[in-house]
Amino acid sequence: MAQERENPENQQSAQKPFSQREPIKHLLIGSPKAVTSTIHYLQAIGYAQVGDWSPLLPTDNHDEVMSILIRQILIA
Repeated sequence: MAQERENPENQQSAQKPFSQREPIKHLLIGSPKAVTSTIHYLQAIGYAQVGDWSPLLPTDNHDEVMSILIRQILIA
């Protein structure tokens, strides 16, 4: 009676770790109007809610702000 061997592809898929969530940071830097407009656009296309972004924070450059969004994404 011949021994059954496992398909190498099945072995590899069985050894793959489970998907994990990992943070990714989005940083918008620009004029207050440009940053706010982009945040609203990203909400309009369903990517992130306005409230998910940090408040506008001043940078060292005159009339420039930044806002950050941290999302959790699945990594396979």
